[in-house]
Amino acid sequence: MQILLIILPIFSVLFLLIKWYSNYSIIRKNSLPSPPKFPIIGNLHQLGLYPHRTLQSLAKKYGPLMLLHLGRVPVLVVSSAEGAREIMKTHDLVFANRPQRKLFDILIYGSKDVSTAPYGEYWRQLRSICVLHLLSVKRVQSFRSVREEETQIMMEEVKHSTLPSVPIDLSQLFSMITNDILCRVTFGRKYGGESGKELKELFMEFTELLGSFVIGEFVPWLDWLTSVSGLYTRANRVATRFDKFLEEVVDHHVNRYPDDVTSNLDHVGSDSQGHNDFVDVLLFLQRTNATGFPIDRTVIKCLILDVFVAGADTTSTILEWTMTELLRHPMVLKKVQDEAKNVVGNRKNITEDDLVHMHYLKAVIKETLRLNPPIPLLVPRESMQDIKLQDYNIASGTRVIVNAWAIARDPKYWDRPEEFAPERFMNNYIDVKGNDFELIPFGAGRRGCPGTIFAMVIVEIVLANLLHQFEWVLPEGVESLDMSETVGLTIYRKVPLVALASPKN
Repeated sequence: MQILLIILPIFSVLFLLIKWYSNYSIIRKNSLPSPPKFPIIGNLHQLGLYPHRTLQSLAKKYGPLMLLHLGRVPVLVVSSAEGAREIMKTHDLVFANRPQRKLFDILIYGSKDVSTAPYGEYWRQLRSICVLHLLSVKRVQSFRSVREEETQIMMEEVKHSTLPSVPIDLSQLFSMITNDILCRVTFGRKYGGESGKELKELFMEFTELLGSFVIGEFVPWLDWLTSVSGLYTRANRVATRFDKFLEEVVDHHVNRYPDDVTSNLDHVGSDSQGHNDFVDVLLFLQRTNATGFPIDRTVIKCLILDVFVAGADTTSTILEWTMTELLRHPMVLKKVQDEAKNVVGNRKNITEDDLVHMHYLKAVIKETLRLNPPIPLLVPRESMQDIKLQDYNIASGTRVIVNAWAIARDPKYWDRPEEFAPERFMNNYIDVKGNDFELIPFGAGRRGCPGTIFAMVIVEIVLANLLHQFEWVLPEGVESLDMSETVGLTIYRKVPLVALASPKN
């Protein structure tokens, strides 16, 4: 009897240990591979200054689906086209949410815009407005004259700046043309002089803050460090200034029309006064309740932010990196110029009708987006329920980061992935619209960027004219370009891009 009293507890403990080990083994078998982590901070220390690069290195060791623990936040890092397809297509609805971020709440009206709003009816209505009434193919085409006019204004400025041995700051030029087009399309006017300078500085600070790292997001009890650093104070100040600017814009448009506007939506912005902008469209939708969804001031300002901030940021960055690659590869630059010559002959200006025939230019832009996506780590998603992904268990609330930069450089999908070779896209139907997951610079699925067409047509018309009307070379004594990147949500060149231009005969 005494022996049984001794043996039974031992067997009970052994039984529980065996059961626990079996369950643990099953859990481990179905758990994502993960690098070792430190207490409290988890894997935060492994992100480095350029997370898209360090995450690529970690993925090579731990696999294309990898779990990181950033403080208390579990993060699934996806570094393969197959994984991206499951996240953004097969299980798109499950991963359609956005994680809440305090800095976005401060800067973007409590995260009520299309890009950052949580998934739900409000977001669906907002995206529908954006896609149908602001960024549809028809609406983008309606602003053709604005793009072509501003492009030719820029050509004249470049022509007057082509002094011998005086380089042109292309980074500043691309920022200017993008802002001018987007200001006219969004606000109905450009901002020059002191007001233009202030708006540009405000915009730059706004986008810089969007990409700031907030330790309290991952380790809540360290949020006081962010407060002490003054980041929240700065964000509130910028948000207040931007809100004041947007209020003035909306008030100006409200006062421009009588209260009994009854014109058809197709006619909004088509008059000779230059009233051809997104704010007009949004106010028309508000007055007529054409969407069946209540559009208040906050909705209007959020949609303006989406179009203006996101559009200007990515478009100027694409222009900058494309011209960088062309200057690094003179033979490619020459081929684009030859194509333009073949398409338009001796005509000086290239129009958007001509772009349809410029297949090599389009291939150059795609190749640039492959090597230099403006947002290398797509805006994070968040799972809304437990799910099994490629035999791995993914818990509800897991944050998801898709490393578009790593996927676009994976030798599994791309021959000579580090080489700039636009020819790979000739007779190749891979596109950047979110259907081909080997190349997703604008994301895909429900949370894909709705402004892809809008951005691409600006990039094409600006580059086509710059390359057709001018010869471009690096400044004397510069043998290679500094390819250093900035740190943030959007990856710019760290050093401004400058080059010498001379009018073509």
